Amino acid sequence: MADFTPDELAHLIASGGVQLIDVRERDEHEAGRIAGGRLIELGLLGSQARTIERGAPIVFYCRSGARSAMAADAFAQAGFEAHNLAGGLLAWEAAGLPLEPDDGYVA
Repeated sequence: MADFTPDELAHLIASGGVQLIDVRERDEHEAGRIAGGRLIELGLLGSQARTIERGAPIVFYCRSGARSAMAADAFAQAGFEAHNLAGGLLAWEAAGLPLEPDDGYVA
């Protein structure tokens, strides 16, 4: 399992074919997020695993990369091609990449 930098993830999203999953809490997600992702709170991830496609790479993210690293590790051990956004949404924002909505912020 390799972590992706914000720039690497931005290129993957632009080219398609990656599942982007936000494992933060709903209020964090609503404050600001990466466009095109799906919210599955970390505590619900196990019960939602069957809804995640096995054939496409998954990139998990959270605020700083800690929660999403745990998710990526667990999914990689279960046979998924799972990755983490290094540094999380904080690194994404620091790289000058856009958040959704336009006035979004990292909670």
